[in-house]
Amino acid sequence: MNVLFYKWIVILSRRLGLWVFHTYTWIVATGFFILFPSRVAVCVRFYRILFPDKQFLHYLLCTWRQYHNFTTIFLDRFLLQELGDISYTSKGWEYLENAINRKTGGVILMSHMGNWEIAAHLFVKRKQDIPLLLYMGTKHKEHMEQIQKESLFHSGVKIIAVGQDSDSPYDIIEGINFLKAGGFVSLTGDVVWNKNQRTVAVQLLNHEVQLPETPHILALLAEVPLFIFFAFRTGNKHYSFSVTEPIYIQKALRSDRNETIRKSAQKYASFLEEALRKHPFEWYHFGSFLGKKLK
Repeated sequence: MNVLFYKWIVILSRRLGLWVFHTYTWIVATGFFILFPSRVAVCVRFYRILFPDKQFLHYLLCTWRQYHNFTTIFLDRFLLQELGDISYTSKGWEYLENAINRKTGGVILMSHMGNWEIAAHLFVKRKQDIPLLLYMGTKHKEHMEQIQKESLFHSGVKIIAVGQDSDSPYDIIEGINFLKAGGFVSLTGDVVWNKNQRTVAVQLLNHEVQLPETPHILALLAEVPLFIFFAFRTGNKHYSFSVTEPIYIQKALRSDRNETIRKSAQKYASFLEEALRKHPFEWYHFGSFLGKKLK
């Protein structure tokens, strides 16, 4: 989506009403659905695995709904920034509150489900003095990421951009130091951003999935708890946030470290699978995700 054109749509929506935004995003979602059959095929395969007893038309309709649900991310960003018109309920927020009050810091593990950007804004709005660092992956020619970064930066969120060719150990060191100072580091746990990134194999939907090690390594090395966080759109202008109990990744001998990290990543994968079954159409990972089927 082109940034300049998006800004024009925002201006027109302010003057003429939200129907402009709704119409534009519907056209964009429909265009992607029609013009990129290879991407649609990836999503169809995902829904075939998630709902194994359905027919092809059902998987196609699931993908259609997924594409059009994705446009609510842009609509709700507009509503939050222009009107502050987003409400939410939360479950498990007391776990984060406890870590904030004790100044222990923690890793907040998000996913490409629901709307993590809205969650980040509301998170900072609720606790304005909380130090939050967000790792964001960057893709070539991904114009909308510029808007996301600018918006979050102005909300007081510190951002580290991780490129597709990035392999800097200083990014990890900065995150560890931030955590040890009592801050919170947030990043997604379901996307591998570059070919040099270390991964760990887990099981999800009876398929092998490669997840990034980074979130679990950060929690391990900084000796802070890890929280799994989801933000789902449960109605018009309303979200439901859920936070798991803190997960502590115990220090282990170097020979046992890989297994310790794998167990933590598998625990995240189990929560992710549960969330997928409850909110299947808020899965916004449009690339290939599920690997080979496991016996």
